[in-house]
Amino acid sequence: MAGAGVAQAETVTVAALGDSLTAGYGLPDGQGFVPQLQAWLDAEGVDARIVNAGVSGDTTAGGLARLDWTLTPEVDALIVALGGNDLLRGLPPATSRANLDGILAGAGALPVLVIGLEAPGNYGPAFKAAFDAMYPELAAEYGALHETSFLGPLIAEVGVAEARARYMQGDGIHPNRDGVGVIVEALGPRVAELVAQVE
Repeated sequence: MAGAGVAQAETVTVAALGDSLTAGYGLPDGQGFVPQLQAWLDAEGVDARIVNAGVSGDTTAGGLARLDWTLTPEVDALIVALGGNDLLRGLPPATSRANLDGILAGAGALPVLVIGLEAPGNYGPAFKAAFDAMYPELAAEYGALHETSFLGPLIAEVGVAEARARYMQGDGIHPNRDGVGVIVEALGPRVAELVAQVE
């Protein structure tokens, strides 16, 4: 049994703290972000286990409130992918930023990957500038890895209309299985980089 314990300890446990995009909203088991990311890491030979700490509807405040019980002793690294519901509710970027700051501070010495989002233009340029900037600025402040946009990979190769038709569920907000696959292909290498940071 001792040997099994040693083998277990070598697998890096990464908690993915997020909202419906992380939780796999609207998708059958095995098709959401976490299971597809796990499959990608397994295929690449990355010895990591992704824990789904995504809760549909969660804001940055919800993520901050759940941080303590998300960071169990076996968690070695953290993915933070929050802010979409703050946007949908039009919450002030300063509020979202303070919550993300609290999450990054609470992560302590754990390696962190911050996955941002880009605000739409309908809240005005000042809101967009403040919202979009909080992710790279906080990541830099805390020495975390940063990826610009969770949904960005969907429009990297095709236009918005085609991306919506090809990669999104009917609500136009959540990616379908193929969309998640595109996101995982783009974000997978950053998660592998995160895993490599664990001592």
